[in-house]
Amino acid sequence: MLQPHVCSKHNLRKSMRVDIWSDVVCPFCYIGKKRLEAVAKEAEIELEIHWHSYQLDPEAPQSQSISNTERLAQKYGRTLAEVEEMQRNIADMAKAEGIEFNWQHANSGNTFNAHRLIHLAQSKGLGNEAQEALFYSYMTQGLKIGERETLEDVAARIGLNPVEVDDLLDGNEFADFVEFDQEVAREQLKVTGVPFFVFDQRIALAGAQPRDVFLKVLEKAQQAPEPQAANTNEQDS
Repeated sequence: MLQPHVCSKHNLRKSMRVDIWSDVVCPFCYIGKKRLEAVAKEAEIELEIHWHSYQLDPEAPQSQSISNTERLAQKYGRTLAEVEEMQRNIADMAKAEGIEFNWQHANSGNTFNAHRLIHLAQSKGLGNEAQEALFYSYMTQGLKIGERETLEDVAARIGLNPVEVDDLLDGNEFADFVEFDQEVAREQLKVTGVPFFVFDQRIALAGAQPRDVFLKVLEKAQQAPEPQAANTNEQDS
């Protein structure tokens, strides 16, 4: 019998596919990523992560003319003081996961091209690197996530071919991937916020859950699905 929060090495697989819907301007997505990675490392489970696009604000301009605090206050109908307190609390959560969230300098913008860049990177086996670099650029460095210069910097950092990146940003490559991801999230999975995780293509989890919750879900997903019992009432035709 498995003990709570302990993975048995005898009956668990050592790799796990995880599909993640996220947005690069979502601090909870970054926190959730770090928590999942930490738990998987402790449990000695290799994650096969497939990143999927989800824009929290598809109508956002390339860059904002007001501070992120002002933008959030307007969006949620809160005072600046309330939003600042919320951001400080999120920064404390992020710090516990090794993330330096410099919310005072965050410069949100339209993330459509960032998602296209992630899909390009993923096609080269660099999806995790792209996601991490974009999270870091936005939340720690305070770079303008919707600006071409930021995306080119991220691409260079993770080793993408600059010619391919230019072609991407000059055209519409992977736009259909972004749109498809969001359609699946809305229409099939009924996602209303991110991060959203699907383990082993069958077990869903919403939100940046505590580490023990991630571990429980990993344990459950690592177990082979129980075979359905045969219906003894059925007769051969």
